[in-house]
Amino acid sequence: MSEWLQRQWYKSGIWHLVLMPLSWLFRLLSSLRRVAYRLGIFKTIRLPVPVVVVGNITVGGTGKTPLVIWLAEQLAQAGFKPGIISRGYGGKNDRPMPVTSNSDPAVAGDEPVMIAGRAAVPVWVGRDRAATGMALLKAHPACDLIISDDGLQHYRLARDAEIVVIDGQRRFGNGQLLPAGPLREPVRRLTSVNAVVSNGVASDEGCIEMQLEPADFRNLMDATKSAAASEFAGKRLLAIAGIGNPGRFFAQLKTLGLQCVEKPFPDHHTYRPEDLQTSAADAILMTEKDAVKCRAFAKPDWWYLSVDAKLDHALVERVLKKLRK
Repeated sequence: MSEWLQRQWYKSGIWHLVLMPLSWLFRLLSSLRRVAYRLGIFKTIRLPVPVVVVGNITVGGTGKTPLVIWLAEQLAQAGFKPGIISRGYGGKNDRPMPVTSNSDPAVAGDEPVMIAGRAAVPVWVGRDRAATGMALLKAHPACDLIISDDGLQHYRLARDAEIVVIDGQRRFGNGQLLPAGPLREPVRRLTSVNAVVSNGVASDEGCIEMQLEPADFRNLMDATKSAAASEFAGKRLLAIAGIGNPGRFFAQLKTLGLQCVEKPFPDHHTYRPEDLQTSAADAILMTEKDAVKCRAFAKPDWWYLSVDAKLDHALVERVLKKLRK
């Protein structure tokens, strides 16, 4: 039902009209909640170090994870010692816990495990982001900055800077709030954040464009083993993607000259060996986020595409300017 509903959000139809009254109720409740935090009725918790939130206003993936990794690297080069916190969506752990590249994604969440494998900074997950941030700082007292992966609507955690990532292709769907549309907050929320990053072509003035550039393919069983796209030419390929916008990954493979049988899965899908059983494919290609959940039962011909975020350095300057205030 949820997959069907999400498809309706990105096209015109009668269903969003039917669900409109529920969207009005959602808008009212979310507005009252934000006002309650602003007036101090609901208490916020401020960590002893600055907090930068990287989030979105829509349901589904927009490309936050590569941006979080890039931002951590850039701020470290600027002299900060950042740590990263996350809810760990899809994981089963509620209490604050550290994450490494070897953590179980079923417990810690797929994106935090991926971040821990790429970013050379401490990564912690937990339902309560304020408590998770405090736990990270206690374990790593040298950290002087927290980056929150998602959590834009988690107003209990006070923040010093907010960055919103939007999908440059799908943008805001039908422009309606949940459940009639994909929006968690009205589009006007973007006017109150410090930066808006568009994953893909930035069609709005003031947006900072981000491109996800493919690096190389890496083998799931041996991450030191890499392959160029040309090495898969002429082979029978199966491409899988359990991300917010699978079509973006499949299109990326086409730009690399690869023709694949495409098999999308829901975002944060928990893979089982039978999901990838195929005798027709010479190789299976997937995203890095999918790879962390498939590595435990991987086969020699399974590969993931590593991507790097490319952005204008103006984003870092904007964040640093805000933090210095």
